[in-house]
Amino acid sequence: MIDLSKITKKGRAMYLAYDQGMEHGPEDFNLENYDPKKILEIAVSGGFTGIILQKGLAEKYYTNSKFRKKIPLILKLNGKTKLYEGEAFSPQECGVDEAIKLGASAVGYTIYPGSEFEANMIKEFGQVVKEAHEKKIPAIAWIYPRGRGIVNDTTKEIVAYAARVALELGADIAKIKYSGSLENFRWAVQCAGKTKVVLSGGPKVSDEEFLNVVKNVMEAGAIGVAVGRNVWQNKNPLKISEKIKSIIFDKKYEKNIYNQTHS
Repeated sequence: MIDLSKITKKGRAMYLAYDQGMEHGPEDFNLENYDPKKILEIAVSGGFTGIILQKGLAEKYYTNSKFRKKIPLILKLNGKTKLYEGEAFSPQECGVDEAIKLGASAVGYTIYPGSEFEANMIKEFGQVVKEAHEKKIPAIAWIYPRGRGIVNDTTKEIVAYAARVALELGADIAKIKYSGSLENFRWAVQCAGKTKVVLSGGPKVSDEEFLNVVKNVMEAGAIGVAVGRNVWQNKNPLKISEKIKSIIFDKKYEKNIYNQTHS
C-alpha cells in the first residue's frame, strides 16, 4: 500500500483545489481569488493537508517559494478547457517525474468514464499509477462519468460506478461527486474498497448546505474533501475552512471511515 501520510493528517484529507482556471476559465474568479498566492495563503492558514494545482501554477507560485515547505502539493497531470463542446477528453500534459521535480507529494488525473475518449484516459492513468507507485507517491483519480449516455452523473449507481472504476484502476484515492444522500454516498465508499474516497466540492452553495454534505460524506466513510469554490469564493475563506476542518477531524467519524478499517 502507498503511504498517504504526506497528504493526510491522522488519516484525514482536506485538500484545497485550485485547478479551476484550466477547467472553467476566469469565470470563477474575482479580485479576491484570482491570485494563486492568496489561495496558497488560505491553504496554509486554513490548515489544509494539500493544495491542488496545475503545473504552471506550481512552477510559478509554489516550487521555489515559501509554500513548498508549508503545504504538500498535489499536482494535476491532465486537463482540458470548457471551450470544446464535444465528448469530454482530458489529455495528460505533465508527467510524474516532472511533478516530483516541481515538489509534488502526490499526483492527480481526471477520467471521464462514458466519454467516447474514456479508453485514452484509462490507458494514460494506468501509466500514471505505475510511475507514481514506482516513485512511492499516491495517484489520485478524479472520476467524473460524462458522455452521451450519462443523463445524471450524481445518481447512486453512477457515483458508485465512478468509485469502483478508481479501485479497479489502482487509484489510491478517488475524488467523486456527492450522490445526494448519506446512504447513497456510503454505497460509493463501500464500492471503492481499499481505495480511499474524498468528496469533490463542486460549485458554490450556501455554507449550511455544504457543511451538511461534508458531515454526510464523513459519516459515510470518506476520509475528507477536495474543496475549491466553496472556500475561496466564500466571503470568509478561513472561517468556512475552520468549520470544514472541525467536521473532518471530529473523532466521532473515526469509526465510520470504512476504508481505514478495511486496509
